[in-house]
Order: sequence, then structure tokens, then C-alpha cells
Amino acid sequence: MNNDFELENMRQQMQTLKNKLNKQEIVNDRLMRRSMTKEVNNITRRYYIIMGLCVLMVPYGYWSFVVLSHLSIPFWIATSIIMLVCASATFYNTRKISDPGLMNHSLLEASKRVASAKKFDSNWLLVGIPMIILWLCWFFYETYQQNHDYANGFFWGGVIGGTIGAILGFSLHFKTQRQYQEIIDQIEDLTAMD
Repeated sequence: MNNDFELENMRQQMQTLKNKLNKQEIVNDRLMRRSMTKEVNNITRRYYIIMGLCVLMVPYGYWSFVVLSHLSIPFWIATSIIMLVCASATFYNTRKISDPGLMNHSLLEASKRVASAKKFDSNWLLVGIPMIILWLCWFFYETYQQNHDYANGFFWGGVIGGTIGAILGFSLHFKTQRQYQEIIDQIEDLTAMD
């Protein structure tokens, strides 16, 4: 009789422990999903800022390149097209992860969408880098054609600006790639617990 009582007591303790562990898993799941949502929101916010800057570059480019610097209209048109292509590509990638409930649904689907956005962001360099190199060559050619006194300063300003832009662009790219990977790793951790 005493053994039955002890056995029943142990079963109740085990059930209590299981309930506590289940509650802990639910809390961990919520915290991780909240953390992943925050990372996705950071990436999305950064993408919206980039899209806004790209669109604003169209009128600013006209004022800066054509009105102030007297560069050619075709150069400004090409610059505007590049900016709009960049904004469109960023918008396309943002749509993959911008669903507010992304982390509340299937983690497998969320993982696929985040991995797809990460791959697109990585592959974009294969388009973006050659496009910027060609644009810079045209920019330097345009400044070389200038007969103004400030053309030399404009050229070196372009070199310095291009270098700073490359450093900032690569650092943002690698930060975004790291955030994507953190989200994917967290999803894998959550699905491994199931």
C-alpha cells in the first residue's frame, strides 16, 4: 500500500514536471518567434529606407548631376533607371518577408521564405556590382569631359564617395546576411525541439 502511494506521488510529480517543461517550451517558442520577428522587421525597415532613397535619387540626381554639375541628360536617365531597378529589386525581396504574421504560421514556410530572401540578397551582388562599376566608369568619363575648374574635385569626390559607398554597402549587405542566417538558425532550433 505504501509503495502504491509513493508510486502515485512520483507520477504526480512527473506530470507536474512535464507540465512545467511544456510551459517552458511554449515560452521559449514565443520568445524565439518574437526575436525572429524583430530581426525580420529590422531587415524590412532597412529595405524601406533603401527604397525611399532610391526613389529620392531620381529628382536629386537631376538637380545634382544635370543642374549643378552639367553632366549629360542620358547619364541622369541611366542613373534614374538604375535607382528604380534597385528599388524594384529591394521591393521584390521585401515582399518575401514582410508578412506581419510570417513567424506565427508554419516555421517551415517561414524558413523557406527567409532563405529565399537571403539567396536573392546574396545573388543581387552579381547584378549590382557590375552595374555600379559601369555607372562609375560613365560618371568618371562624364567628369573627364567637363572643362570646368571643379571637374577635378568632382572626380575625386566621386572616388571618395564611391569608396565610402562600397564600404557602407558591403557592411549593410553582410549585416543583412548575418540577420537572415540568425533567423534561419533560430527556426532550425525551434523545429528541432518539436
